[in-house]
Amino acid sequence: PPLGGLAGATVRTSRSEIGAKMAHIFVAGLINIETTVAIDGFPLEYFPVRYPFNGLHSAVSGVGWNIARALTTLGNRVDFASLVGTDENGGMARRTVARAGVDDALVLCGLETTAQSVILYDPDGRRQIHVDLKDIQEREYPPSLAEAALGACDMAVICNINFARPLLKAARAAGKLIATDVHALAGLEDAYNQEFLAAATILFLSDERLPGAPEAVIKELLRRYPAEIIVIGLGNKGALLGLRKNGFIGRYPAVHTRAVVNTIGAGDALFAAFIDRYLRTGDPYGALEAAQVFASYKIGEKGAAEGFLSGDELDGWIAKSKGAA
Repeated sequence: PPLGGLAGATVRTSRSEIGAKMAHIFVAGLINIETTVAIDGFPLEYFPVRYPFNGLHSAVSGVGWNIARALTTLGNRVDFASLVGTDENGGMARRTVARAGVDDALVLCGLETTAQSVILYDPDGRRQIHVDLKDIQEREYPPSLAEAALGACDMAVICNINFARPLLKAARAAGKLIATDVHALAGLEDAYNQEFLAAATILFLSDERLPGAPEAVIKELLRRYPAEIIVIGLGNKGALLGLRKNGFIGRYPAVHTRAVVNTIGAGDALFAAFIDRYLRTGDPYGALEAAQVFASYKIGEKGAAEGFLSGDELDGWIAKSKGAA
């Protein structure tokens, strides 16, 4: 699809308009066991024992899996590459991948222990994430095992975790468009994220810890790095889109679909839905509009890998949001 879209073009958002084209997407990123804990509010007052009835929930999650599952639910074919442990949690993660209709052949048991996370969230949807990556940051994914999947894909989504770094080079060698989300960027020359910033055609990040106003940051990122499309998630203020092709920089207001339960995974949902619609249409404006609706609906669930709309369901909610407007 042409990068940058067409300024002033009619936005096509429904499946009847864009067709049911299925994209083939390679995703490399973290999968882990996630436990969410409902609390009364932040800061959490100390008490030796709490009984949050129906407030604890465990599931398979992780940034990479959240994106892969969202893309699959939206109707795409996904090859998912990750690392898990040889423990019971690793087996549970692989079974979850397979049950979701994603081949688990690229989910390798290369660790002793599978990564885990615990997420506290309050009634307003605010959350605090505790992630134990075990020794995954000292590992590398073998690029040779992903060559066939990379060669066949329409786009490579490479999450900014250490083990995926070798796959950036492999994706470039295969001539693939690369999308990545660097999340909270410590600075424009953030050492950890340099390889990802330098490789991405589509770049997502959060407004948390930004070293300046979002519009100024997008302009500087476009100047320093090769990304053609940049999106900054602004939380309950919506999202900011920047395009290299025509210099467009504009804000998209937040969309409300249902009550917020937990904001965990909102950025992953926004990223995945944008990629889905962009690959179908080549229109970044309509893609971000659709992604806003998708992410809004997703945060009505407890877990980061839950609450995803199908493509047809997303069409319905887009129509409702336009009617409400």
